[in-house]
Amino acid sequence: MPEVIEFRGPVLTEPDSVRNGLWSVDGSLTFTRPETEPGRVLHGWVLPGFVDAHCHIGLGPAGPVDAATAEEQALADLNAGTLLVRDAGSPADTRWMQGGRDFPILIRAGRHVARTRRYLRGFAEEVEPEGLVEAVRKQARDGDGWVKLVGDWIDRSAGDLAPSFPAAVVRDAVQAAHDEGARVTAHCFAEDTLDQMLDADIDCIEHATGLLPRHLPRFAEQGVPIVPTLVNIATFPDIAAQADAKFPRYAAHMRALWERRLERVAEAYAAGVRIFAGTDAGSVIRHGRIADEILALHSAGLPMAAALDAGCWAARAWLGSDGLAEGARADVVVCREDPRAVPETIKGLEHVVLGGRVVR
Repeated sequence: MPEVIEFRGPVLTEPDSVRNGLWSVDGSLTFTRPETEPGRVLHGWVLPGFVDAHCHIGLGPAGPVDAATAEEQALADLNAGTLLVRDAGSPADTRWMQGGRDFPILIRAGRHVARTRRYLRGFAEEVEPEGLVEAVRKQARDGDGWVKLVGDWIDRSAGDLAPSFPAAVVRDAVQAAHDEGARVTAHCFAEDTLDQMLDADIDCIEHATGLLPRHLPRFAEQGVPIVPTLVNIATFPDIAAQADAKFPRYAAHMRALWERRLERVAEAYAAGVRIFAGTDAGSVIRHGRIADEILALHSAGLPMAAALDAGCWAARAWLGSDGLAEGARADVVVCREDPRAVPETIKGLEHVVLGGRVVR
């Protein structure tokens, strides 16, 4: 007999589209009532599983973590309703977690690629400019269609944020990844780094705290999305406080970026820039905070339907994954109330279903 779950409640197939009548039959969704009676009936508002588009399973504050810790991280995300993760760089080989049976679906980007001694120790493959193209090719082949560059970091000789690599080398590296069939995203805090990345035909920007009005038309026209990671940007004042004595210019810059973080996200949304939800969990940010990130986007000025879209339907489409569609894999979350009207309901999900298995 097939294993059947009935979802009894409003089904949000899109942010503004509601229908009724959805079932999971042996892990696949259908809008046609099956002949077999359901083994379980789940009540509430039904959405596709959430997407954390910037997450680091297998990464801890000091670098790679052991398998048991990586499993704890993935399960924390799963229990919060994150059923699809774009891993934005990890020094741990987490391919053993893939398959979506026990953990969220995992799209890996391999290791970060950073400038030598210009990033957190133990996180990245560190190279000088002449080695960037080959390092990117390697990560493109090792990952699942994504490469992560560290676009900028503090330059201690300058005492402030500065691009990690020369612009011409970045262009060659992005082209190399595209030649390998991979997309490229980049960690970018500062303003000028964004010009460099847009010139290189980058595919996505992480953090994007340096967004200025001059950037917005280019982001929209080139179709380059941002993943603001607002729950991580909240740590900037602490970073600045630690840097005050030795690098006051850098500290002041980080505070200024933090102060305009919400305004910049609102401006990007108003300009038609695509925005996706990502927590940056895995180093100083704990896992399982996708609801916090979606709510932070809402607080920044996105209507709740748009904030949900950033971590749900649109994010799934961007990463090539189905939402609530006939025959799609049954990756579903169930809320007690309509999350568009009662945003906080996403922090206390009624149910999480992974591949047709009720997780909670």
